[in-house]
Amino acid sequence: MISAIRATKFAALIVAAVAMLSSSATSSFAQTGAVRLHIVKAGFIIGLGGGSGVLHFNGHNYRLNVGGIGIGTIGVAGADLVGTAYHLRHAGDIVGTYGAASASGAFVGGAKVVRLQNEKGVVLELHGAQAGFEVTLGLGGMTIAFQ
Repeated sequence: MISAIRATKFAALIVAAVAMLSSSATSSFAQTGAVRLHIVKAGFIIGLGGGSGVLHFNGHNYRLNVGGIGIGTIGVAGADLVGTAYHLRHAGDIVGTYGAASASGAFVGGAKVVRLQNEKGVVLELHGAQAGFEVTLGLGGMTIAFQ
């Protein structure tokens, strides 16, 4: 009788341990990828932008289309941005609409740093050079899709 109780407790302990290990394995599955984007933006009050890029994830390159809009934009500028995409479970997670509140400016050339997040929780941290004239005060964002 005592060995049956011990066996039941031991089995319950094994089941609990397996459940804890399987849940922690799925939460740490997210990975990072390298991102390179070329974006051109123009506008007066409302700015429109677009471009292309590449996501390098798990040994594969995925071509990207970038579209965007910004409120409070004045000027014309282009930017070549590189950085990291965080919290990717698979390459398709990068697709979506990204938004961030920002206040930035660049004249002729200057550094650009941006941190954006989409509805799937993917965070893009991008930096790079910007050429042209642009002043943005307000909400900006972009949409990324596969080509």
